[in-house]
Amino acid sequence: MSLRNRVALVTGGSRGIGRGIALRPAQTALRRMQALGADCVAVETDITEPGRAQQLVNTVADRFGRIDILVNNVGDFRWNTLAESSVEEWTSIFNSNVMSVFFMCRTALPFMRKGRWGRIINLGAVGAERAFGQAKISAYAAAKAAVVALSRSLALEEAKNGITVNVVNPSSMDEKDLTVDEARKLRDARYPIGRPPTVEDVAASVAFFASEEAEYVTGQILNVSGGWML
Repeated sequence: MSLRNRVALVTGGSRGIGRGIALRPAQTALRRMQALGADCVAVETDITEPGRAQQLVNTVADRFGRIDILVNNVGDFRWNTLAESSVEEWTSIFNSNVMSVFFMCRTALPFMRKGRWGRIINLGAVGAERAFGQAKISAYAAAKAAVVALSRSLALEEAKNGITVNVVNPSSMDEKDLTVDEARKLRDARYPIGRPPTVEDVAASVAFFASEEAEYVTGQILNVSGGWML
């Protein structure tokens, strides 16, 4: 599933302290990708603001001439009951998880339509396709269910333009630096497959949806959970 010569825009920053923490790994990843021969650039921004989302897309398109793949990976998470949540907290969760997807998709679509080829992969959460509920994350659960509905609707709208839209639902991940090889040596009874999840598991699913081979797959939701929450 080669992605050679494709231009991919992957969001993943956050705000405040989270953004500051994310910046250093982003630069490390940039150096690693460049060492592998990839032409890449890291951009600091806040895509919950429509103007800055447009600026990010324009920056990538100006540098590489087009945008083929969009991976919407931004999404804040916060524990709180609905009764104890402020309007600002609820709005922040929706802006981060839903509005950022809307802004990025809307700004990237013209470039994909021009090339009559595009892959949009949105990150959800396990169970989002059935509007799962869990105490103390009502805003997050509702936002991820909205991402699924948005994605399915967009898949129908853009299929005629050669653009697919799919969702990858990762499971809860305690250790994001864990490799697959390391995970295989561990036991975790929470997951029927027997080991904890890794970023590599999620990345493999995203890579499939982004590939040429997935041209007939759109509007789909893939839970990457090792059998958790089936």
